[in-house]
Amino acid sequence: MRRIGSDEGPPRDRRETVGRALRRLAPRMPAFEHEATLDRALASPGLRGAAPETAARLALTAYARHVFTDYDDLLDEGYDRDSARHFVLDDLNETLRAWGAAPITEEAAEDGENRP
Repeated sequence: MRRIGSDEGPPRDRRETVGRALRRLAPRMPAFEHEATLDRALASPGLRGAAPETAARLALTAYARHVFTDYDDLLDEGYDRDSARHFVLDDLNETLRAWGAAPITEEAAEDGENRP
């Protein structure tokens, strides 16, 4: 039997499914950041068909990169995406760790993993 207010039981829709995945990936993420990341995951055409865990991870990474690093400023200065991502990796990982999420390794970043 499902308890009221519990996260147990089957999810009712994609928002709930991706939201649960996001909570598992970043359990210390503040509520506002969680909702903004979830909105990003659900609005992205490229993530619509992705598995919930994949959609949550890619949206988490993109949100943290754009909001908590100088990534966009570097792009505005003329850096290409790969270079900008390299330069903000430490700041990105600091944010991910603060939220209880696994950091992105240098190898994964170079291989193009975690790209929304």
